[in-house]
Amino acid sequence: MKFRFVWIGKTRNKNYLTLQDEYLQRLSHFVKCDTVEIRDSAPHEGKEIEGKRILEKLNQTPFVCLLDVTGRSLSSPGLAKEIEKWQNAGNKEISFVIGGANGIAREVATRADLVLSLSFLTFTHEMARVVMLEQLYRAFTIIKGFPYQK
Repeated sequence: MKFRFVWIGKTRNKNYLTLQDEYLQRLSHFVKCDTVEIRDSAPHEGKEIEGKRILEKLNQTPFVCLLDVTGRSLSSPGLAKEIEKWQNAGNKEISFVIGGANGIAREVATRADLVLSLSFLTFTHEMARVVMLEQLYRAFTIIKGFPYQK
């Protein structure tokens, strides 16, 4: 299985970038990982233009998981069960999408097979990336029975 991470903008904060790279490295022990950074929108562009850029990167992805505050909340063990379902269903690639600061275009939300919420709290996009990657790593340690999740 392969995880593809599609998000708007670069991770500029060096501390978040270090954590992001750390969890991508850890995840790579369980699953192949690929990141796609889509350029930030210009001030005159709306979320629809950003949405078109996202959809271009998702054109062949069979399963899309959108991270959005309106999504379903899962516990860490619940996320692990979801990943096991994906594996058992034979999903070859899962794309995780984090939209821009103005939210996500309706077309992207419609394309999503699953909408997940990391929290009811608001995070910066850089922080959301790290939290998402850490939770995916934690889910795999739960699946494999490793002691990390304790």
